Amino acid sequence: MSDLRFDNQTVVVTGAGGGLGKAYAVFFGSRGANVVVNDLGGSFKGEGKSTKAADVVVDEIRAAGGKAVANYDSVEFGEKIIETAIREFGRIDVLINNAGILRDISFKNMRDEDWDLIIKVHVTGPYKTSSGKRGGRWLIPDLISAQELPGPTLENRTAKLAQVGFTETLAKEGYKYNIFANVIAPIAASRMTETVMPPDVLGNLRPEWVVPLVAVLVHPTNKSETGSIFEVGGGHMAKLRWERAKGALLKTDSTLTPGAILKKWNNVNDFSKPSYPQGPANFVELLEGAQKLGGNDKGEPIDFTGKVVLITGAGAGLGRSYALLFAKLGASVVVNDLVNPDTVVQEIQKAGGKAIGNKASAEDGDAVVKSAIDAFGRIDIVINNAGILRDKAFTNMDDKLWQDVMNVHLRGTYKVTKAAWPYFLKQKYGRVINTTSTSGIYGNFGQANYAAAKLGILGFSRSVAREGAKYNIYVNTIAPNAGTAMTRSIMPEEMVQAFKPDYVAPLVALLCSDKVPKPPTGNLYEVGSGWFARTRWQRSGGHGFPVDVKLTPEAVLKAWKTVVDFNDGRADNPEDPQDGLKSIMNNMQNKSGGGKAPAKGKVNQMILDNIEKAKKAKAKGTEFVYDDRDVLLYNLGLGAKRPELRWVFEGSEDFEVLPTFGVIPPFSAEVPYSFDEILPSFSPMMLLHGEQYLEIRKFPIPTSAKLIAYPCLVEVVDKGNAAVVVTGSTTKDASTGEDLFYNESTIFIRGSGGFGGPSKGTNRGPATTAHKAPARSPDKVVEEKTTEEQAALYRLSGDRNPLHIDPEFSKVGGFKVPILHGLCFFGISGKHIYATYGPFKNIKVRFAGTVLPGQTLRTEMWREGNRVVFQTKVVETGKLCIVAAAAELVAGGKQKL
Repeated sequence: MSDLRFDNQTVVVTGAGGGLGKAYAVFFGSRGANVVVNDLGGSFKGEGKSTKAADVVVDEIRAAGGKAVANYDSVEFGEKIIETAIREFGRIDVLINNAGILRDISFKNMRDEDWDLIIKVHVTGPYKTSSGKRGGRWLIPDLISAQELPGPTLENRTAKLAQVGFTETLAKEGYKYNIFANVIAPIAASRMTETVMPPDVLGNLRPEWVVPLVAVLVHPTNKSETGSIFEVGGGHMAKLRWERAKGALLKTDSTLTPGAILKKWNNVNDFSKPSYPQGPANFVELLEGAQKLGGNDKGEPIDFTGKVVLITGAGAGLGRSYALLFAKLGASVVVNDLVNPDTVVQEIQKAGGKAIGNKASAEDGDAVVKSAIDAFGRIDIVINNAGILRDKAFTNMDDKLWQDVMNVHLRGTYKVTKAAWPYFLKQKYGRVINTTSTSGIYGNFGQANYAAAKLGILGFSRSVAREGAKYNIYVNTIAPNAGTAMTRSIMPEEMVQAFKPDYVAPLVALLCSDKVPKPPTGNLYEVGSGWFARTRWQRSGGHGFPVDVKLTPEAVLKAWKTVVDFNDGRADNPEDPQDGLKSIMNNMQNKSGGGKAPAKGKVNQMILDNIEKAKKAKAKGTEFVYDDRDVLLYNLGLGAKRPELRWVFEGSEDFEVLPTFGVIPPFSAEVPYSFDEILPSFSPMMLLHGEQYLEIRKFPIPTSAKLIAYPCLVEVVDKGNAAVVVTGSTTKDASTGEDLFYNESTIFIRGSGGFGGPSKGTNRGPATTAHKAPARSPDKVVEEKTTEEQAALYRLSGDRNPLHIDPEFSKVGGFKVPILHGLCFFGISGKHIYATYGPFKNIKVRFAGTVLPGQTLRTEMWREGNRVVFQTKVVETGKLCIVAAAAELVAGGKQKL
């Protein structure tokens, strides 16, 4: 098969200064394309700007004989990026919307500026670049996760699903003009994912695994894939599509109650005979069928007495129906409407119900929620229903049409929910129903703005549902079909009259009750005409490529039928972060030849040469700046207690940092080599932290400083079926140039040996000595119970590995619950030695087991001259977690009682 070329085509890549964007740009440059390398040059949080990031990539492409120019504009000025392409190359053929930022913030702590910046970059940015496009045929909005994989935060999930709705609409509108639009969900190492994924996993998530899929999708030979969603990373790729349950159809009369739907709940969620829709259901046909049915069994009654319900946009249509039903079922109702809430309030009061009006925009969420608190003293349920339509073909859409819809639908939903959230948390109860649309789920002509906002609402809902579940806060999303004042502009009048909002309201009430079987939160339902059905993702089994073989677009094309095959019995339905990562993680052990290492004794000269080259490589140095706040966090992370003022109070005369702090500065330092180059068949999933050695080269350790860490490769030992890699790191004081710390980390990698290297490591004195515990009883013993929050606190010192905080991620790693970082219980043991015997100039440990937060550590110590030999046990299990360990005391040390 000949190479896929892009000669004379112009490719625009946003956010191309590093990570995925750089990989795209360099690839297309190597395949003959003219490349516009756009990058603002800011941090992954969206702060600052610089021309350097884009310039470096342009220079690399040109040095290899390619054609490239730089652009430094923010994507919010996307038209300027496109103007660069037209000015420099006269055309644009491919647009890759890759620019992104990350704000790793919980919903509880989110600020409006965090939300707005994410939406500006991830949603408005692709709109602006896409609307500025002239000619050509390919658009690829690029997102991090279509099924909320670990990594993206709440606001990122919102923005990224907004891109799905946007893209599906562009695909529909653009098809007749030969403009194709697709979405990818890449998992790749980048500045953003470094903050939320562990280094051992990032090692096998190179951007180069993503690029070949993008190349296939944007090449002119793609004649069919548009409006599609793909998951890709770590050598695995699969396609996603919507899957809809058959659903339940009920009579559309007065017997259509929440209890009647509950009686049919199994049908609502029955995927035994699903459909795979490209658009909304046939509601005319469904209504005809519903009207022919006999009356419904009303089921058990649903009661909302004592509950306060806030409904936005409740002056008419769907909102009015919700308000009337909740009032009938005993709730106190806040009728919000920007135009006229009073008519509905009077209607409820006339029927004997309780209601007050609120005349405000949903964008002013604080004021909307305040009215509920002022009138009733609480809020229990929020129905985000307010909306507007500003339909226009994408080619004719302007910024105001786009922004008006975004503000009311997406930002309004966020603002009202955010304002209610503190009350929900305090009372440990809350119910939220958010409103999406089939236009968002499937895309729709002339509704790019509406589709983006509406599917963004689904991403938002799923995220806050996950965050709120443990507080008894349930969040669900509906896609209603009903005749309202808003739909009157796009539906014939007879359909508006037939599709009554009353046929939607009972499901909303049911979802807000305590009656819904598990899972009661995070779901999407399509509803209308007496029909109720759950909709979810389906993912093809996909194809896994060997991770030790370079992947090309040509190889992807050969496997294409497998990538997109939903009917081979391997398709699944990703529902949570663990499901999202499953296929990619499983593929990390997929090696050519079955993943076996070369036969023992066989020399792999390329690996040996790479090792020698890596040993000589010099790190450029990574800065680490800390102050007394960081010292306090570290000491507290090792269990320092309030009375221990020298460790918890910066004003103490004896204020100090615990000496094992020396392991922290090199934690994120950039190493001058790659594990893939120095090991055969490397997989980060086979990696274990075996030993740690720390040498403190200067006392006292400053409580604030600017340091520079210089990592290096010490040695690689061939153990036949495994390899041992030793990384050293010297940390210097930036102001004096003096050495402060020296670390050695020994990593054991299964399945990466047999390359003909040395079978034994070198003797490096204290760094390699294994110390046997004496046969006598310990001289000193210190026991300390860790807290349930120990891992959460310790990670603030630099360990952002989700394995130690996220139960879903720890399950992927094979642990039922998040485990304590080895360097945390190493530090606790070091604290015990320091408190008992005084300062030590070096400490060496071998990790022998895991520790769960809340377990008790028992450090057993033997004084042997100038050395303290020790081991650490988990009291609850009796198992050792640290063995063969010792600390060499400073000037003989001193006994501390």
